[in-house]
Amino acid sequence: MRKAQKQQAEELVKQIEEAHDQIKKYIAQGCMQSAMELLEDCQNGGITIGTLIEETEGEGHPTVSLLEEYCELLYQIHTDLAENKEINANKIYKLLRQKLIKVDNSLKNDIQGRIEAVFLPYKASMWDSLESVWRAANEDPNCDAYVIPIPYYDKNPDGSFRQMHYEADQYPDYVPITKYDAFDFGTHQPDMIFIHNPYDSSNFVTSVHPFFFSDNLKKYTEKLVYIPYFILDEIKPDDDAAIEGMEHFCITPGVFNADKVVVQSEDMKQVYMKALMGATNDYSESARKYWSGKILGLGSPKIDKVLNTKKEGLEVPQEWLKFIEKPDGSWKKIIFYNTSVVALLQHNEKMLEKMRYVFQVFQENKEEVALLWRPHPLIKATVESMRPQLWMEYDKLVRKYREEGWGIYDDSADVDRAIALSDAYYGDASSVVQMYHQTGKPTMVQSVDVIEHNNHQMRQVK
Repeated sequence: MRKAQKQQAEELVKQIEEAHDQIKKYIAQGCMQSAMELLEDCQNGGITIGTLIEETEGEGHPTVSLLEEYCELLYQIHTDLAENKEINANKIYKLLRQKLIKVDNSLKNDIQGRIEAVFLPYKASMWDSLESVWRAANEDPNCDAYVIPIPYYDKNPDGSFRQMHYEADQYPDYVPITKYDAFDFGTHQPDMIFIHNPYDSSNFVTSVHPFFFSDNLKKYTEKLVYIPYFILDEIKPDDDAAIEGMEHFCITPGVFNADKVVVQSEDMKQVYMKALMGATNDYSESARKYWSGKILGLGSPKIDKVLNTKKEGLEVPQEWLKFIEKPDGSWKKIIFYNTSVVALLQHNEKMLEKMRYVFQVFQENKEEVALLWRPHPLIKATVESMRPQLWMEYDKLVRKYREEGWGIYDDSADVDRAIALSDAYYGDASSVVQMYHQTGKPTMVQSVDVIEHNNHQMRQVK
């Protein structure tokens, strides 16, 4: 039985118990018809509880047997009243109370309330921000966990929706998928809903379907939990300049609408609290207590995923091996080259020039080093929408790289595979850097202004 259903049944028992008090008064006052009507209401309540238990726990449950005994007593009292038999109000009250206490105890002790947790990822590449929480829920015998990938849309400059994306087929085989249009949120009313997209309508490039906006999801659950899909550079709560530079991450609709927000560290919790109190212009002690209870610095599931993904357990695509293996069967050093949306939009053609040079250097060293290029999964949607001409030039660069066929192009949803497989990181500053640091392997952030030193950097990596 769902936890909410069990609470509903327990509440109904309390209402029946209150009716007993009124039945006792009616009998004492000689209002037998009113007492009989209340007895019928109590019986209907007992039948409702029994039907719910049979539907969720199966027939023959001990609580149902106790409810049957209780209903038989109600029927007998009702019959005695109808036949005008002499009735002792206190005795009737005591008998009803004894039977109902047995029902209540059985309901509390013999039925385990099950929790229903729903996970709503939208991009498969961001599933790692929810996976470890889902694993814990899925392994809990008293929890029903649903993974429901939701559709999202590219947006036109005027804010209208363009192409729809639905990535349910890109999740790991061990993750059971429920289709978003096959799950009735109104009927289920999940105990908990987990999201990693906090933007609702405020993202100018992409949007999840409006049904899955955080302000709407709140209608269907008692606990909406937001876990960021990104990891930020750690900053100190007293670094006001750094907080100002990242506060836009903290004041999204999802943060305000969620009942709980799980962030990557205790310091980041304090940063969020400071940004939110500033955004609401409320620095009172009650505000601090509210945000402190809402923002939880429990750590990011993305780090859990990185640490739990081992190189020896990976399934390496066959087409990648031709870039990785040397003629003698040994492996080359694998460099994870990560390019971000922000760097491309910030530096435009200069960033493309940097990437061309990086590719040239790695191509010249392809006998010893394998390049694994993994661009940010939202580059196409973002750049195509905001800088169409830049997108055309970038797309030419991608097609040239893939057609030349000397390096790996990773457009999969699995960033953790790239992190585990590679020997070092090179590329833009992004949340991936924070994840890569957890591995203890070398990381090097590229500078768009540095080109002539790349050959020396390559020798260092090798």
